[in-house]
Amino acid sequence: MSDQALQKVLTENFVFVMMGAVAMVAIVSGCIKSVASSIARERTRREIAAYIAEKSMSPEEGERLMAAGVKKGC
Repeated sequence: MSDQALQKVLTENFVFVMMGAVAMVAIVSGCIKSVASSIARERTRREIAAYIAEKSMSPEEGERLMAAGVKKGC
């Protein structure tokens, strides 16, 4: 395929190529956000468990803190 033919195909389909690129960026950024959120949630759970283990927080308080950020229906 010559350079002119390739350029013609790309210019004719530019909108579709850009929509695909935007979709890929959205999917990747959504996955990164989900992983970061899961890591932060697990780190918080470990810290609360450590406070409970060293007796500076009661188990009831820890349970209440862990349930504070949970959305209903998830």
